[in-house]
Amino acid sequence: MSLLCPIDFRYGRPKMKGIFEEDARLQRLLDVEAALARAEAKVGLIPEPAGAEIAAKATTKHVTVKRVQALEEETRHDLMAVVLALTEACDGDAGKYVHLGATSNDILDSATALQLRDAIRVLTSDLDELIQVLAGLATKHKRTIMLGRTHGQAAVPITFGLKMAVFASEVIRHRDRLQEASTRVVVGKMSGAVGTGAAFGAYAHDVQAAVMSDLGIGVEEAATQVVGRDRYAEFIAVLANLAASLEKFCTEVRNLQRTEIGEVAEAFEAKKQVGSSTMAQKENPVGSENVCSLSRVVRSLVIPALENVPLWHERDLTNSASERIILPHGCVLIDEMLARTTEIFDSLRVYPDRMKENLDATKGQVMAEAVMIALVGKGLGRQDAHKLVRDTAHKARTKGIHLRDALLAESKVTKLLSKKEIDAAMDPAAYLGESVAIVGAFVRRVR
Repeated sequence: MSLLCPIDFRYGRPKMKGIFEEDARLQRLLDVEAALARAEAKVGLIPEPAGAEIAAKATTKHVTVKRVQALEEETRHDLMAVVLALTEACDGDAGKYVHLGATSNDILDSATALQLRDAIRVLTSDLDELIQVLAGLATKHKRTIMLGRTHGQAAVPITFGLKMAVFASEVIRHRDRLQEASTRVVVGKMSGAVGTGAAFGAYAHDVQAAVMSDLGIGVEEAATQVVGRDRYAEFIAVLANLAASLEKFCTEVRNLQRTEIGEVAEAFEAKKQVGSSTMAQKENPVGSENVCSLSRVVRSLVIPALENVPLWHERDLTNSASERIILPHGCVLIDEMLARTTEIFDSLRVYPDRMKENLDATKGQVMAEAVMIALVGKGLGRQDAHKLVRDTAHKARTKGIHLRDALLAESKVTKLLSKKEIDAAMDPAAYLGESVAIVGAFVRRVR
């Protein structure tokens, strides 16, 4: 069989893909039918032996994907094919009670909730692993001084540990968002054709409550024929937001690995890995580039997810086809991206000496703010101090000399600051603010 989608053969990990494969999907549909049968037997809508028989046969051992596919070709209705296959599998007259009172999306949406619940559990574990790796780098490099950069230009010194703490803190927020959204996302329904529960008669509330309790998922308290698609839109938006952050982290790796910067690099298997088919010297950040590429796909899923919210009246079918794509693809791809990002940072090569070289290469320009603050401390107004340092820094750049030398040659500066005080203000290690304390407090909270 030829494979078309790269998720089939290139992207995605078995655990997450397994949640959305046909057998797993069918089993979750059958789990919902089994829960429905047990609930109806409990309230007396169907005989208890029938409920037990339906539940016993609601497994892919008795209801196969192959049989369901064959029935769908005849009926041209995916859920009815499951219902007929389960009916066939039941002994005696139990089959005539299968799916009693339910509509297709009672089963489909509740099964989707089971898939999303399991997917969220996997993603939460992924996020925890990434947080720990980033927190480990933050701890290891809390005193590793490097250039802070704004607008792509040298700014003031920071530490690589602080950069990693910023990343880890962002991942924690994504984990919190995912957990907060899960109560709204992992929701099913068992309320019939347009949400009234009429087919269950007086037992409608009890049946729905029992089914969702049995499945361990939330209840759509007021449904149409479907669970509200704003829920799925929120879930996809959370994944897209996370994807954007992963691209941010990996873009930083790509930039810091640039030849002219060279402060970090992805791991590279020197004996066998090939960077380029022609440029033998290349060690490209391919893992980070892959994450950035996949991020764009995940973010693109937001539009169809939002388009699925405004269905006609109590529902139409315009959401169905796109959801078959966006939900599994979103989960599989973000899981792949999280695993790859964790691997990238866990094996990241960090070069503190190169960081120092790049810091020194600015010839003291990045310490201009520190000098300005020192001058203000001597009584010079902030605006006057800013202009004085700005003018002096410009002269230093024009002449190609170190800022320290330019400052020592400026009488307006030396009138207020001694050489020792200028040297102190020019020390990057003395101008890290709360960087180390921020990292320490953050890591203690995480761990």
